[in-house]
Amino acid sequence: MSARATAEAVRRAAAWKLLCTSTDTAARRDASSQQLISSLSSLGFDPRSSGIIHGKRTLSTHSANSPSRILIKFLLFTVMAGMAPESSQFDARQYDSRMNELLGADGEEFFASYDEVYDSFDAMGLQENLLRGIYAYGFEKPSAIQQRGIVPFCKGLDVIQQAQSGTGKTATFCSGILQQLDYGTVECQALVLAPTRELAQQIEKVMRALGDYLGVKVHACVGGTIVREDLRILSSGVHVVVGTPGRVFDMLRRQSLRPDYIKIFVLDEADEMLSRGFKDQIYDIFQLLPPKIQVGVFSATMPPEALEITRKFMNKPVRILVKRDELTLEGIKQFHVNVEKEEWKLETLCDLYETLAITQSVIFVNTRRKVDWLTDKMRSRDHTVSATHGDMDQNTRDIIMREFRSGSSRVLITTDLLARGIDVQQVSLVINYDLPTQPENYLHRIGRSGRFGRKGVAINFVTKDDDRMLFDIQKFYNVVIEELPANVADLL
Repeated sequence: MSARATAEAVRRAAAWKLLCTSTDTAARRDASSQQLISSLSSLGFDPRSSGIIHGKRTLSTHSANSPSRILIKFLLFTVMAGMAPESSQFDARQYDSRMNELLGADGEEFFASYDEVYDSFDAMGLQENLLRGIYAYGFEKPSAIQQRGIVPFCKGLDVIQQAQSGTGKTATFCSGILQQLDYGTVECQALVLAPTRELAQQIEKVMRALGDYLGVKVHACVGGTIVREDLRILSSGVHVVVGTPGRVFDMLRRQSLRPDYIKIFVLDEADEMLSRGFKDQIYDIFQLLPPKIQVGVFSATMPPEALEITRKFMNKPVRILVKRDELTLEGIKQFHVNVEKEEWKLETLCDLYETLAITQSVIFVNTRRKVDWLTDKMRSRDHTVSATHGDMDQNTRDIIMREFRSGSSRVLITTDLLARGIDVQQVSLVINYDLPTQPENYLHRIGRSGRFGRKGVAINFVTKDDDRMLFDIQKFYNVVIEELPANVADLL
């Protein structure tokens, strides 16, 4: 191993050791940090001099220069630079836990506080025409996240919000954007990034509906569409651009999307964008934006990578986070059915559809092949179903989703890929034909039912092999998923 490689390995090991070493008091933490700083300095690497500047912004590390905070700056740098430990003993959960602990323990001076709660939209001081759009869309009373999140965003504060699907998270930042736009200037003043085409188009739809009485001009810049059409619409002028990172960066690079007037930058589903590897593109886009800009980070879950973004992009953000044990979905009743064997699932599913009066429902399976198999089986039994997955071309998926939203198709079979892009208010039932492979995805799946405060039911099919995953999901969200009762028809 070369000297350089050895030093690099030592740096990784040292950073990892600090991150996973228990430090009970500030004094012990600083002593441990000081020792590591000395070790790193002997290798020719001085964390004190590792100023992190990206684009037009400098990473905030607080005014204090205590050893522990110098090390937090260094540790964040190592993580962002891809220097996470590379060994068979790497424990992702332990890493996540310690990163959250470090950000939480030493982040209090970084975040701003905003404790006001508004029980009605009328009390928020919103424009009359925005209120008309909100009520016309079907909202009556703000959800918990809207009660706390709309006003600080309207006031121009940086905001980091965590809220589960179906609680009005999208409407929160859409309202904040619409309240602040200068409608006399037809220039792009707000940029919203989303991880998928479907979600970006969903946000565009919500933005346009809420801003219907304001005359807002919104455009979705997403892959799979004609570039020439993007160029034409952008040249004619829009107030808000919603898009996926790749297409948005392309429009900025072509100078068709001019950043000069952009004053609001929003990352929706930040956790999903980071898990899909969009971090570099997000940073590239941020470099091209004006130096003084309002930033909002919105997500259903908040992994350490999303918290890193707050350190990198944001200025004293208002932090509105919910604890993991609050991540269960309000208004959605959750049940499981013990089906014992995989081959018994189909009969159970058909029995449900023959006994329940369902407006619309979504069935989740874990593979694209199973989507096709289950669709064929359901149709052979005279059930009208639609299906969509990532192997289908975009136009076909769009047609299927339009049919489902219009109600001409009442059952949709799909995979996790499209879970976050399904926003149909009439969905009353979600069935996990297969339990998700990760507990985090459970949240995004069952959030498709009970949209905007309506009642919803989630039913999970559980074989003997699924017992462990069901246990993990209940532990992850601190919920008890009861067995399906005999009177399930009364719940829908």
